Amino acid sequence: MAGKEHAGSEVSQALIRYLNCLNDDNKSNRKRALENIRKEIVDRVLSASAAQDLFEELLKPLLKCLADPMEKCRELALQMLSDLMGKVPSPEKGLPYLISTVVHRLGSPAILEPAEELRLALVELMTLTVEVCGKHLAPYLDDMVQILQKTIVDPFPDVKKESCKCAEMFAKSIPEHFHMQAESLIKPLMQTISHQHSKVRVAVIRTTGTVVQYGSGKSVDDVLSHLAQRLFDDAVQVRQAVTDVVGNWLLELRDRYSYFHKLIPLLLSSFNDEMPAVRDSAVSYWKAVGEKWQKENEEDLKDKLDFSGVPPALYPVGVERPSLGCRELVFRNLTKILPAISNDIRDWVVGTRIKASQLLAVLLLHAEDHITQHMELILTTLYSACCDEEMQVISNCVKSAELIGTFVNPEVFVKMILQALQKAACPAHLMVLAAVLKGCSRQALQPYLKVIGDTVSHPDVCQASEKVIFMEQLMDCIRALIEICGEDCRIIILELFKVLITIQSFQSTQELHSKVLETMNSLAKVQNLDSYLDLYRLHMVQLLEWTSAAHQHWTSYSVERVQFETVIIYSGPVIGEVLPIFIPILKESLQPDQDPEVRLKLFTVLSKLLLNADETVNSQGQFIGYAEILIKDILVPNLHWHVGRVTAAIRMTAISCLWALLHSQLLSAEQALNVHEPLIPLVIATLDEDSKITRLTACRVIRAVLQFCGQYFDPDKLNKIYPDVLREGSVIFPVLLLREIDAVKHKHRSTFYCDQLLQHIQSSEAIAKGGSASVAITCS
Repeated sequence: MAGKEHAGSEVSQALIRYLNCLNDDNKSNRKRALENIRKEIVDRVLSASAAQDLFEELLKPLLKCLADPMEKCRELALQMLSDLMGKVPSPEKGLPYLISTVVHRLGSPAILEPAEELRLALVELMTLTVEVCGKHLAPYLDDMVQILQKTIVDPFPDVKKESCKCAEMFAKSIPEHFHMQAESLIKPLMQTISHQHSKVRVAVIRTTGTVVQYGSGKSVDDVLSHLAQRLFDDAVQVRQAVTDVVGNWLLELRDRYSYFHKLIPLLLSSFNDEMPAVRDSAVSYWKAVGEKWQKENEEDLKDKLDFSGVPPALYPVGVERPSLGCRELVFRNLTKILPAISNDIRDWVVGTRIKASQLLAVLLLHAEDHITQHMELILTTLYSACCDEEMQVISNCVKSAELIGTFVNPEVFVKMILQALQKAACPAHLMVLAAVLKGCSRQALQPYLKVIGDTVSHPDVCQASEKVIFMEQLMDCIRALIEICGEDCRIIILELFKVLITIQSFQSTQELHSKVLETMNSLAKVQNLDSYLDLYRLHMVQLLEWTSAAHQHWTSYSVERVQFETVIIYSGPVIGEVLPIFIPILKESLQPDQDPEVRLKLFTVLSKLLLNADETVNSQGQFIGYAEILIKDILVPNLHWHVGRVTAAIRMTAISCLWALLHSQLLSAEQALNVHEPLIPLVIATLDEDSKITRLTACRVIRAVLQFCGQYFDPDKLNKIYPDVLREGSVIFPVLLLREIDAVKHKHRSTFYCDQLLQHIQSSEAIAKGGSASVAITCS
């Protein structure tokens, strides 16, 4: 010990000359003096008292050197100060001089230290000072905060990080006093929290956590929005830092009960982080928070603790049920959290909407049946979110809706969702309904199937829009009912079938059409039928009555007309089993006094049926009994000439139907004789139509009629028919007609008319009108 004391005495004597040189005007002399001083004190083994004496002797001269114009001198002085502060037993004795000097260098309105490396060294010195002095810094609280306010916003990133480290240590070293000035550091921290360097952001976030933790607690509101923004940070470390800070606040913050409703959403948002480490950390913190709160409120939860072991029947598979403490925390704060989520889920920033939708699902999973009292706000939020352009938002909201079906009594959600549908049906309402149904149980839904079926099949709902997305969501509702309720759907099978027919009427894509047929087959299996055709067979009469209830008032925009057409087209052979109902409806709808466009569309459908008669209207071989009615009461009235393009199109489709009828051999010779008297003049009149297709079809009809009953025609009738046909043929296909006339000319009693017709056809004007159709008629 005596040797160490003697060594200290020698060092003091050696330093006297060097210390005097520190005041020299020559910067080289000052630098040399500092270097010599360092050589003297470095690696010297001194006693505690000798080291303390040396520290006190050198402190003021070295602090004075911090203002030296030469950067190297300032650097050497800082190095020696750092060495001495870490070795002396009582460094706090130098605090009055050290703190005032650093405040002057770093805490002034304009930072006096120009070198960023030296500013970093100064902050490191302050960190060391906090470490070795601890509680002795309490009297210097204001000065320390003044320094940190400046250094936290320093342009040099390393200074920022070191300042954050210093602030954390300082807060922990004097917790009894720090709260008085903690709020002063919030502003500079929040100015730095979005720094471009992720390590700086991490340091600021962790420091913010400590400052708020040891502060008065009033600063939580000031930092929450900034921390929430950091949850969208690209750096995993930043998101992890936010999770750690919020988790610790929920566990340790003195006034945490007042901020549960603000902190819980931040922690639960990390449940859906893309990185497993962040997710696991958030789950771990949340479990600890729930357990701690549960212990603190054990008396209040005594009854629930005894009966909280069994999860709901349809609890999501593979999902661990949160503890009672976690569930109660969410339930008790849900009233304050939900409005904020509802607002964020409509935010213009996509990331915010995604986070809000993810958080909503997590909250509903915790709240379970307690969400019943918040159903109005939740459903409104889901309706809005399901209209989002971002698919991830929609997907998350569908999960939330399924949880509603799992936890809420159908009596509540069925009434509320169906009221929304009846008020103004839209795809979002249907999407939510389908998801809720998927989350519900068969037994719970069974009492409400009838009201659901009646509502979705109501024209104001199922016919509210013709858009594909609306039809897809409507079909999803039907599929959900079939999937969940199975055979229970028999009581509403007709209503569901009507909805599917409506979708099929409006469908505009092949994919949607395929899905409709697939769903129809699933519906048929509910009834133990083989295919959707059996469904048509079972309900065909009811479907025709449903679609034709107001057929006298059909227009081109009538949905019922489109549904009627869909039924008769897709029912296939079943339509042939209900001809006594089908033909009268067709007859009334195709009278000349009905809407022309409606008649045009119905004739088009009828012609398709007649071209494939054996698989449609004549599937039972009974159509021949209605063929004469079809011609006399439907086709003949519509072949009369009326002015207008639409009526011309009607005549064209009517003559096409007549040709399809004759071509399919659905008319007997006897029937042909019965109808040819009123029919042939009208058909011949159509030879004067502007449409080449109409004229050609008329020729084909005349040929078919002649094939059926031509042998019963007397010569005078034929003489009246064929000149018109041949004259029209000269326009349709003059080259072929020349050949045909020349071949049969010798069979006529007189060749006068044939010669005259040949001269007409051979003229250039007639040749110029030649078409590409052919006329096949036998003159006998």
